[in-house]
Amino acid sequence: MPHDLPKAYDPAAIEEKWAEFWVRENLFAQPAPAPGEEIRDPFTILLPPPNVTGRLHMGHMLNQTEMDILARWHRMKGEKTLWVPGTDHAGIATQMMVERQLATEGVSRQSLGREAFEARVWQWRDQYGKAILDQMKRLGASVDWQREYFTMDAGLSVAVREAFTRLYHQGLIYRGAYVVNWCPGCQTAVSDLEVVHEEETGKLWEIRYPVVGAPDSSSAQFLTIATTRPETLLGDVAVAIHPEDERYLHLHGKSLLLPLMNREIPIVLDAWVSRDFGTGAVKITPAHDPNDFALGQRHNLPSINVMDQTAKINENGGVYQGLDRYAARKRIIEDLDALGLLGTIHDHKLSVGRCDRSKDVIEPRLSTQWFVAVTKKPAPDASGMSRPTLAELATQAVQPGPDGKKPIQFTPAMYEKTYLNWMENIYDWCISRQLWWGHRIPAWHCANCRGITVPNPGEASDPAVCAYCQSPALTQETDVLDTWFSSGLLPVSVFGWPFLGPAPNTNICPPESVCHPERSEGPAVSANIPTPDFQTFYPTTLLVTGFDILFFWVARMIMLGCWFAGEVPLPDGSQRSLADSVPFKNVYIHALVRDANREKMSKTKGNVIDPIEIVKQYGTDAVRFTLASMASPGTDIAFNVARTEGYRAFANKIWNAARFLFMNIDRAAEIGIHVDPKALGGMPSLAAYQPLSSSQAASNITAEGFVTGHDFSRAENTKESNGALAPEGSAPLEGRWIVAEFHKTTAEVNQSLTNYRYDDAANAIYQFFWGSFCDWYLEIVKIRLNFSETADKEATKNALTTFVEVFEASLRLLSPFMPFLTEEVWHSIYGDDAPNKSIALTQYPCTDTSIDTRPIFLMSAVQKIVTAIRAQRKESGVPDKEIVPVLVHTDENRGGHVFSILPDHEQVVCHLARAASVKKSIVPLTGANVRSEAEFDIQIAYEAQVDIPAERERLTKEIAKLEKALTSAERQLGNDAFLAKAPPAIVEGLKKQEAENRLLLEKAKAALAALPPE
Repeated sequence: MPHDLPKAYDPAAIEEKWAEFWVRENLFAQPAPAPGEEIRDPFTILLPPPNVTGRLHMGHMLNQTEMDILARWHRMKGEKTLWVPGTDHAGIATQMMVERQLATEGVSRQSLGREAFEARVWQWRDQYGKAILDQMKRLGASVDWQREYFTMDAGLSVAVREAFTRLYHQGLIYRGAYVVNWCPGCQTAVSDLEVVHEEETGKLWEIRYPVVGAPDSSSAQFLTIATTRPETLLGDVAVAIHPEDERYLHLHGKSLLLPLMNREIPIVLDAWVSRDFGTGAVKITPAHDPNDFALGQRHNLPSINVMDQTAKINENGGVYQGLDRYAARKRIIEDLDALGLLGTIHDHKLSVGRCDRSKDVIEPRLSTQWFVAVTKKPAPDASGMSRPTLAELATQAVQPGPDGKKPIQFTPAMYEKTYLNWMENIYDWCISRQLWWGHRIPAWHCANCRGITVPNPGEASDPAVCAYCQSPALTQETDVLDTWFSSGLLPVSVFGWPFLGPAPNTNICPPESVCHPERSEGPAVSANIPTPDFQTFYPTTLLVTGFDILFFWVARMIMLGCWFAGEVPLPDGSQRSLADSVPFKNVYIHALVRDANREKMSKTKGNVIDPIEIVKQYGTDAVRFTLASMASPGTDIAFNVARTEGYRAFANKIWNAARFLFMNIDRAAEIGIHVDPKALGGMPSLAAYQPLSSSQAASNITAEGFVTGHDFSRAENTKESNGALAPEGSAPLEGRWIVAEFHKTTAEVNQSLTNYRYDDAANAIYQFFWGSFCDWYLEIVKIRLNFSETADKEATKNALTTFVEVFEASLRLLSPFMPFLTEEVWHSIYGDDAPNKSIALTQYPCTDTSIDTRPIFLMSAVQKIVTAIRAQRKESGVPDKEIVPVLVHTDENRGGHVFSILPDHEQVVCHLARAASVKKSIVPLTGANVRSEAEFDIQIAYEAQVDIPAERERLTKEIAKLEKALTSAERQLGNDAFLAKAPPAIVEGLKKQEAENRLLLEKAKAALAALPPE
């Protein structure tokens, strides 16, 4: 059994080696099922595709850590596990990056032309676009790298084209003029979800509009309106008032003269107008405000766009043409003031929307765009069946079906309500972007009849003539599709949908000199026949993502996945139900990673933590474990480097435990004792220890994890009672205890991971490995590892075997959380005889429900005695090297079973507590060096000068502490409302604690009274 580990644990020395090994060996590849092979209940998960412009940040690392833990866990449980990686082409962000690069060369995309610009973006992507995936590889993500996708790859591009054409011909995609969020920096429309709103202090300007026909001396000469955007005045087409506003009844049917433009505009009546905001009169600019646009539609008003794509005033702005919107605002205010038309100016709090990418202030702007009608019912199909709307389908996907089960389950559950609320108030989805980088919309405009030709579904070739007038004068739409349209299709497209055969060489790809061959060839599958991948891995099992893209991506995938997968038959040819059509069965929403002060990380605040730098300093495993240990559903993570330091020490502790184990294996080999590595790999057990039957164990285990049905209270119940637990020749207590403790921990970890409680799982492993195994078991087992000539070789071999079994199983338990450390140590155990290429391919520990938990109860008593002796040694000032006798006293009312434990386990207590002996005392203990616990008292026989004043002070503080605790407990137990609502276990625990504190208070008072007077 080779076991060569360096003295010092250095994560940098092992992580890169294993990361490269996992990728090189395709260790986590999950191929499509072979003909005739059936894969039942695979665990399938998609990586939320990071932008090709991205670099790993803490949000990414949390997301990927959680996914990797689950993927490794399911894989080790024996489930077929597929984690699909990929990147998003990120239309806006990538185009910005490349345009900035071109600007440094004195070149613009316009001067290059569209085809050359697209080729340049592909070059940029090939050079820089995989940085974040390279970081994922370095950090050990257990994805199937052979399935890596890019949302602009040809196969996925075919899916995008097919989705668009199907929805268009189903009447669910249309083109129209609407007011959209326009980013002047990116020069494209952006969705509501891509607008970040920040509260700022602005101005509310009052402007007087002259009433046409009113006498100059009349008090009604002007109608005053209030606005936060005076520059949009140039495009006003009306002023609206509430029809019941008594202040303006005299203006019904009147017109106004638009200041500065000298254009007559009507006064319209609309109940939408608030009589309480501003002056109660609202200027209407349909081309620059969505509410104004809706009002303009109701009143058949024209729309005048006064700004160009860069937010400069255009030819409709008269003398202000060419000015930036804010420069125009300044000039307009000055001119209004000069004309006496500027009224009061108020400070005003307003929500300013900024583009999430460029940070430019969003300009609402009338623009012709393409939309998905998410609330429109499609035309009935050939059979006359009518489908729900996209929004209705996506709503039904998270609600109980006929069987009472929800096709998609949200965790935490609160996000389901958020999702449904958004679905109930959803607007049509603007899917066009005024960019050159992305999936170009497959629609062609006819120069002859102005008609729009969209290919039929399944047509691979572009149209040659207009569908309406047969003219060949066609020009393809210049806009591209919203990035979220293509990424919303990923759950179906990565598994081969729409099954149209080899992908055509479309004009989406750049010239062949740049385009990769695999981008011009799609999957070779038969037309309209679902791929084995789709039939096996769809729907995916789980989506792990952040709440910030709940509507960007999650909702889009649910809408599109349910719609298109619902058209794909099941393997038996039957119609797919909604539960079989959803893109994933579960959605786990993780929270934000904040700084140690729970503030959101931002470059402005300077509190951004770079995970790569933390990894370089402490190792990937320590950072992963930090994130996992704090990842609780619905709770933000306050990332603290101090915790990472602690988990770096945890990794070091495991490393040293391995070295200690290997040292003892070597010593054992010298006297002919060998541990067979072929016996490892399962759950730890003890050959001489016969566990209870499942029914017996289950009936004897209490809610606290202790075993009932055995009388520990009788002092004479020593040899027989312990004999029942540990028959002659069986493993010693620490062996039985560590095995039982491991099984208990394994149950907790598996249950916690089932519930996405990464924090509970990580903390259970930490407490077991550091506390139970390293701090207690390793110290006790030193007694058994006797390699002298007179040693009992069989007993030594049994102890060493248990040591190795538990340690190896503990590595497998820890592996999903700390894959690099466990891989290195696990291989050191086996050397060339490893049963698998990786620990990640071994069996994950699974609890034996029949394990006897009585050793946990017994060991807890031993631990309490040892802890009490150690505490009293410290208080009494006993030197560490001093070995002292100890007396223990208890009675039946306090748990007399302590006496039954001591005879068989005195050696262990003495070893751990540095005691010469530990004997029972029939009479109560008095005098110096006495410590009282709830179940027993101990006294150290050590003659040292007792500091009477210090001891009096200590006991006085102890009495005050216990009295405070009793007062609190009495208050709670005397509260009827508390007793009515509290769980019985909580009430019983509180009563028990009160009784113990009352006993300790009496003893502390007695000890204080026994001290000599001052």
